[in-house]
Amino acid sequence: MAETDGRDRLTRIVDFLNECGMLRKTPRTGYQFLGSGSEDVAQHSFRTAVIGHVLALMAGADVARTTYMCLFHDLHEARTGDFNYVNRIYNKSTRTQALEHATRGTGLEEDVLGYWKELEETETLEAKLAQDADQIDFILNLKEEWDQGNRYAGDWLEMAVQRVRTEWGRKLAETVARTDHKEWWFLGPDRDWWTRKNGKPKSE
Repeated sequence: MAETDGRDRLTRIVDFLNECGMLRKTPRTGYQFLGSGSEDVAQHSFRTAVIGHVLALMAGADVARTTYMCLFHDLHEARTGDFNYVNRIYNKSTRTQALEHATRGTGLEEDVLGYWKELEETETLEAKLAQDADQIDFILNLKEEWDQGNRYAGDWLEMAVQRVRTEWGRKLAETVARTDHKEWWFLGPDRDWWTRKNGKPKSE
């Protein structure tokens, strides 16, 4: 019996929220092999949830379920840490047990573990989209590193795109791979904006 078992539900929810905050202090470890780039698990989980939301809309799937699966997909890493693809050759983590311990006594067990079970089984469209969202967030990061000169990121990018499961995910991943990561802001204003930034009048 864990010492947290005697705590009331609200206190256990606060424990759970504090545990979620640990994801901001938990680095994603694969970048040490790539040689550039960095992020924590909380940063990854946020954009993965956004991507999952977008993919579910594209596919006509259940947006809420897809987004929630993305939101909680790496919660266990607050306890286990992040195992990259090299680590997984040699190490295993009891991810489900970590989630059981994290949610015990919170009243969130059914929801969070239900999303986790669906994601792990990957039989529903929503689970497949959530798995794709996880990959596409990584693909976006790899494309940024490649654009900035890391030639190894291109090899990783090619393999990551092949891991995408759904037609909607593949279309999005392929578009990411051919889109410069800076264009969203660099191409936004009138081209003259960049030359007028020092106050030079447009007529000069």
